[in-house]
Amino acid sequence: MVQRKLQVAVSGLGRMGARHALHFLNLTPRAELVAAFTPDPKEVAWGRQHLEPSGCTIYTDYDEMLKHPGLEAVVVATATTVHAEQAIKAIKADLHVLCEKPLSTSVEMSQAVVDAAKAKPHLKVLCGFSRRFDASYREAWERMDSGSIGRPAIFRSQTCDKLDPSGFFVDYAQYSGGIFVDCNIHDIDLALWYFGQDSVVKSVMAVGITAVQPELRKHKDVDNGVGVVEFWGGKIAYFYSSRMMAAGQHDMTEIIGTEGKLSVNANPMGSLVEMSEASGIRREIPPHYYGRFREAFVTEANEFTAACLDDTKLPFKLSGAVQAVKIGCALQESLNSGRKIYFDETGRRVEKAGL
Repeated sequence: MVQRKLQVAVSGLGRMGARHALHFLNLTPRAELVAAFTPDPKEVAWGRQHLEPSGCTIYTDYDEMLKHPGLEAVVVATATTVHAEQAIKAIKADLHVLCEKPLSTSVEMSQAVVDAAKAKPHLKVLCGFSRRFDASYREAWERMDSGSIGRPAIFRSQTCDKLDPSGFFVDYAQYSGGIFVDCNIHDIDLALWYFGQDSVVKSVMAVGITAVQPELRKHKDVDNGVGVVEFWGGKIAYFYSSRMMAAGQHDMTEIIGTEGKLSVNANPMGSLVEMSEASGIRREIPPHYYGRFREAFVTEANEFTAACLDDTKLPFKLSGAVQAVKIGCALQESLNSGRKIYFDETGRRVEKAGL
């Protein structure tokens, strides 16, 4: 008996979209990549070389791609500013959606995606928080959930990119929503996962500097940021983001509880090779985010496909993606205003008089 495959299209063939396309094409046995969209001529050329020979149709019009015969699911991996618009269009076209993080740079548009998904409860709509699919993060959560570190109270997490002198992040800043919405959104989502999706923010405060790319200031962004989020119920999350790591990508997390601590990737390594040289002992680490989380992206593609085909539950709720954006936007606002932002026990923002 021939097994039915999920008919998938990818929107965007930039750095992330191309990876998604290859995952669904080569590493997701129950899926078939049938279409891809990009308006960029260079990306079109890449798609025609790497995807079209396998039967994938390349479109330069997103709406036309949504009409591809037999299409069942869309992976949205275009610029962040159009994530919500494209996800909503796909949902309205009765298609399952895997949308790259964040759903949008605004809380309102993120909520609009959730509302569209609620109107089509038979569809699977997932926000691509890749670390939720990483084996190490899943093991850490299971250990914490079993009570091995007592009550989790402090969460410390970072996303630190290798320095890219090309100026990519300066250009990207005008679309990204800022370093906390773009870079730390993974860490924020992890805090909500480990502390509980119903955790309510009590206060938010952030600071940052432009250490190597002062041009970021014109977009009200920084290349190094630190944010502290206090939750009601006696829990604190500390986030660090950076665009200037010299050695490579270093994303790590600590969950500190009343009876112990869990660490994920505290001492990063690209492989198990350790080099003893005249200058000392060293090991190389992944040069970029994908080098660390490639397997998580592949797992994400396969679990999303299985949920669509088998009508099983997705691993986490879409509504949490709105909460993550809300926290990220508040951190970005605090960074630019220099003010601490407060919320009441229902999560509603409140104003406090300064000293």
